[in-house]
Amino acid sequence: MSNLFKKTSINNHIWAIYGLSLIFLGFIFYFNWIIGAVMTILLAITLYNSVRTEKQLQNDAEEYIATLSYRVKKVGEEALNEMPIGIVLFSEEYEIEWANPYVNLFSAEDTIVGNDLSQISSKLITGIKENKSEIWFDYYDRSFKAIVKKEERLIYFFDKTEQVEIETLYENDQTVLAIIFLDNYEEITQAMDDTTKSHLNSKMTSILNEWSSQYDIYLKRTSQERFLAVMNQEILEQLEKMKFEVLDEVRELISEKNVPLTLSIGIGKGPNSTLRELGDLAQSSLDLALGRGGDQVAIKDESGKVNFYGGKTNPMEKRTRVRARVISHALKELVKESEKVIIMGHKNPDMDSLGACIGILKVAQANDKDGFVVFDPNGENTGVQKLIEAIQDDESLPQWLISPDDAMDIVTKNTLVVVVDTHKPSLVMDDRLLTKTDHVVVIDHHRRAEEFIKDPTLVYMEPYASSTAELVTELLEYQPSSLKLNMIEATALLAGIIVDTKYFTLRTGSRTFDAASYLRSKGADTVVVQKLMKEDLDVYVKRSKLIENARVYRDGIAIVKAHEGEFYGPILIAQAADTLLTMSGIKASFVISARDDGKIGVSARSLGDINVQVIMENMNGGGHLTNAATQLEDTNVHEVEEQLKEIIDEYMEGRAEQ
Repeated sequence: MSNLFKKTSINNHIWAIYGLSLIFLGFIFYFNWIIGAVMTILLAITLYNSVRTEKQLQNDAEEYIATLSYRVKKVGEEALNEMPIGIVLFSEEYEIEWANPYVNLFSAEDTIVGNDLSQISSKLITGIKENKSEIWFDYYDRSFKAIVKKEERLIYFFDKTEQVEIETLYENDQTVLAIIFLDNYEEITQAMDDTTKSHLNSKMTSILNEWSSQYDIYLKRTSQERFLAVMNQEILEQLEKMKFEVLDEVRELISEKNVPLTLSIGIGKGPNSTLRELGDLAQSSLDLALGRGGDQVAIKDESGKVNFYGGKTNPMEKRTRVRARVISHALKELVKESEKVIIMGHKNPDMDSLGACIGILKVAQANDKDGFVVFDPNGENTGVQKLIEAIQDDESLPQWLISPDDAMDIVTKNTLVVVVDTHKPSLVMDDRLLTKTDHVVVIDHHRRAEEFIKDPTLVYMEPYASSTAELVTELLEYQPSSLKLNMIEATALLAGIIVDTKYFTLRTGSRTFDAASYLRSKGADTVVVQKLMKEDLDVYVKRSKLIENARVYRDGIAIVKAHEGEFYGPILIAQAADTLLTMSGIKASFVISARDDGKIGVSARSLGDINVQVIMENMNGGGHLTNAATQLEDTNVHEVEEQLKEIIDEYMEGRAEQ
């Protein structure tokens, strides 16, 4: 083609020469007509050949252009019809107006023209309305990526099935590490003879080996109570789908032999994590599972997100006080090394929180350190009002109660901050104090949640305990003998135990009575406790009015929803939930009410058959297997009730599947 244009350019120059030649012939004719005639004939012959050549070149050019146009058109048609890219034109009403044959290859119909885009995928119309330029969807058994040109009402479809399959294969093949721990193994086997212990080990090993073989898991026992398991992401998804039925197998088998042994499993996963990081995640998950009472699985990924499975049994009470003694001595050393001690519980403190604070205050004083209890009078509730009044009447205690602002003024880097009855930064009396020192101690009896105080120096969490007051009372027994409790101090601790156990009826073990006995020997007055727990008549009437709204939802689950415009405090709705458990046939109770702070509060109680902690965690709350709660914002009681019912349904159906 370039040669053709070159020749055309040359001819243009020749025509210019012909023009000059004619002028020159005119001069020759003027001087000699014979020579002029001969040259004219020669020029005419040359001109004829030039015209003929130019005509041929023009014809060749037209023929070439016509051929090229045909080829381009043919290539375009073949591209539309045969290239492995789907093309769809749609109308303003999202109806398919035209589609190339490639799109129809994946449809059961002869053609998809005339159908709505939703016939291909419901994601398409939604994505177009949201101005998305790229949409991924499945069409029959294939995976596609759609590139949308909204202004042209045009969609290109690229088959990404092989890419998705490779990505899925890659994700499924990611390594997952798990640490399996036998809860209470050491305590349980201490009193066993060698034959019984060997038989128990054989049974446990057999169950775990069968389980690992079934799912193709590599399992290695690393100690008497610990196993290491290696699997991939695909196997983990299968285990999650089956809700880790191995927990139930162990629990049922051991219960037949009257041995309270259960499993806890910590799992670490993450496509971008090294094996060392996966091991750290698995250990962290196991610590979390054990901190929540054991008999459950905790799965943590590299982002910190945690999923839980199991947790159906109450944590077993420890049979020895070794841990309490070790923690008490460690706390004593921390107190001695600090300048002062600041103690705080959770917002809206209850008897347990305030009683535990007073107990830790005595630990500080027994070790010759000044201790201060952070208390916000504005957050005071009727549950502890009488106890505060009793403390104010005491000669020595009132001076050690300070406000959060006063605590901020005196805290230093070398101050020991002790948090009791909670481990969540969002729930402490003043979370600013946590950032002002490097020395923080956490003492709590609640099951550990995902939210946790960052890098505490010492953690004493025992979900088996009835209350934090019980834990603190045991710590007091191992403090210097100079420690002296007066009547109101011992009574405050005893009141915390009594309130959390509902007069020793729930979550009560032998050590609970031991702690109560110790406090009684130190002067705790049960009559004063009874006075502290007395309630006003109008509170009793309000609670009874609230309970009138109780309805049994399913399988012995009672739900109470306060009327619109009614406001109840957290103490009252908790009392209502407790009262419902005393009713015949009620296994669990949930009380929903608006609060004065604009939030919707939910208080949950259970006799142990239903894990209310798991249910409340799905509503951003937490607590115990038998005692939990949550607070929700930007919603109302009706929406919370519907959300609660959906979670209960999912929980009950999951139990039925297991």
